Amino acid sequence: MEQAELHSVTPHLVCEGAAAALEFYGKAFNASEIMRMPGKEGRLMHAAMQIGDSVVMLADDFPEYGGLGPKALKGSPVTLHLKVANVDASYAQALAAGAQSRMEPADMFWGDRYAQVTDPFGHHWALAQHIRDMSQEEMLAAMQQSQPPCE
Repeated sequence: MEQAELHSVTPHLVCEGAAAALEFYGKAFNASEIMRMPGKEGRLMHAAMQIGDSVVMLADDFPEYGGLGPKALKGSPVTLHLKVANVDASYAQALAAGAQSRMEPADMFWGDRYAQVTDPFGHHWALAQHIRDMSQEEMLAAMQQSQPPCE
């Protein structure tokens, strides 16, 4: 993998079952596998995939080295934000692949159609489709009249 393929920030996910995660991300988010580096005991030491114009790296859990995923940690405070062309279609595709809904698609006060899912490996994904440009003042006014997006 060449340096030019990476953006300034590249997520590196730890998954219990990274090989299965590569397959899931292909089905859910149209990810294409770039590479995988198998390690001992059948676990993946490192893998990379392309989602849209971004690279996401991943590896299996390696608790003996402090590498724990969301399942071992009983959750994740991180949400990966995925810009998509059609939130409703992307949300349905992710659910059909095995993701769980966190928030159904809705038009949001900041000008996006937006939804959230959790993948089978415990990672949270936000799906966002820009539907209208808004000034900061318009967003603030709309926020005052809206309900929180997640409970």
